[in-house]
Amino acid sequence: MSLSTTGTAGIRRWWALGGVTLAVLAVSMDVTILSVALPTLAGALSASASDLQWFSAGYALVLAALMLPAGWLGDRVGRKRVLLGSLLLFAVGSAACAGADSPAWFIGARLVLGVGGAGVIVMAMSALMVLFDDDERPRAVAVWGAANLVAFPVGPILGGWLLSHAWWGWVFLLNVPVTVLGMLAVAAWVPESSAGRPPRLDGVGIVASSAGLTVLTWGFIQIGQDGWRSVPAWALMAGGLLVLVAFGVWEVRLSRRGRQPLVDPALFRSRLFTWGVTLFAVLTLALIGLIFALPQYFQAVLGTDPEGSGLRLLPLVGGLLVGLAPSRVLATRLGIKLTVAAGFVVLGAGLALGATTTPVSGTGFAALWTAISGVGTGMVMATVAAAALAEISADRAGVGSAVLQAVKGVGAPLGAAVLGSVLAAGYRSRLDLTSLPAPAADAVRANVFAGLKVAHTLHDAALGQQVRAAFVHGVTGTLLASLAVAVAGALLALVFLPGRVVPAVAPEADDDAGHAAAAVPGAGRGAARQPR
Repeated sequence: MSLSTTGTAGIRRWWALGGVTLAVLAVSMDVTILSVALPTLAGALSASASDLQWFSAGYALVLAALMLPAGWLGDRVGRKRVLLGSLLLFAVGSAACAGADSPAWFIGARLVLGVGGAGVIVMAMSALMVLFDDDERPRAVAVWGAANLVAFPVGPILGGWLLSHAWWGWVFLLNVPVTVLGMLAVAAWVPESSAGRPPRLDGVGIVASSAGLTVLTWGFIQIGQDGWRSVPAWALMAGGLLVLVAFGVWEVRLSRRGRQPLVDPALFRSRLFTWGVTLFAVLTLALIGLIFALPQYFQAVLGTDPEGSGLRLLPLVGGLLVGLAPSRVLATRLGIKLTVAAGFVVLGAGLALGATTTPVSGTGFAALWTAISGVGTGMVMATVAAAALAEISADRAGVGSAVLQAVKGVGAPLGAAVLGSVLAAGYRSRLDLTSLPAPAADAVRANVFAGLKVAHTLHDAALGQQVRAAFVHGVTGTLLASLAVAVAGALLALVFLPGRVVPAVAPEADDDAGHAAAAVPGAGRGAARQPR
């Protein structure tokens, strides 16, 4: 039975996607809600600056460590089982966060959330591979992408409202009913699937990949917090890269010996997979600058609260949905190469327009250029993700999806570190604080919110205007850096991506495909193959 079959089976697939989307939304919202809740948690839990750092970093490090092991486990014991277990852990971790009465308890609960989140993120994407064929997958990826981006405004909107009107614990308990609904939908509509030939345990590969990704991510986080002169951060990044290189050498050696590696090196012989994953990371880098700078701009320059800041991100989501809609048709008619390049160009046009922002530009102008940026983001996201997934066999859907998510996960803290540094440098370069005493000047240089607090304390309206203008200068520099990343993405797409994808049906005699088809109705089709 083909995956493109209409009727009851087709309807069940889209209901299953709805359940997966709920799961993705719950995990994605948690990150944005935490950023809004940190000031409240500092007081409620008597948390130090170091504690607040670990509230975010602990979760990110566990995610980095467990992406590839979660993919392997899903391929071996069943992706539905791993997804349900991960959702249960996420619900338990959310409830534990709400019940925390100390920083140590809260950090422990965040680590549990990270374990659950890793499984949800990887298994949700692998579900797209086993549920949908090459023809339907771009639309499914579009829904998945929308869920990822919708969390950016929805998290602050809901979190800001709850923090203003209710007990802080509700911002975490909110995850529980969403997660439970996701579990019910997954249990009812997502079929079980696993590799036809269960992958063997590659213990060295699992340890090396987890250690390398964790240490590299930790280094990026430290750079973002301590600056580019931090020797420990550089040591962590170098160590993480060395371990990942050793992991790659080990995987190639296993493959040459005829043994089963954690990540099949043959995947990277495909231009479509390699550059699909690479361009997905490039998109993440470009988008992080926008996501990093905008909420601060809305609150510091336009004077909104976190809830209002979330509302002002909705044009970005609207643009994303507009860009997602035609991506499949464009990829069919123009080819993947031109569709992805055009998406990066549209994203770049929005960022270039945003880089002309002034302190008096206002909400309407921000809505215009963020909507344009969202259109380009949608075009690229749906196309490169679907293209990369098309090269992964249903037998290795878990680990293949984990590779894509791991690259995205590493790209986010790297983008925040690089573009956060650009923002800070641009902000400080426009400050003239010679008339202020040293302690006040140091406070203003720290960040825009500290600067506005000093201006308010001193009743100095001119200083407040200077701080806002300096911050806008930093934002425009960040958007120009993101624009450079988007231009690089367009050029890479034109040079390295194949022009067009022609789906091909795998031979019926393929044993692995047959096992996958038995595990998942309609999953017997092979991945589309492209010129290498």
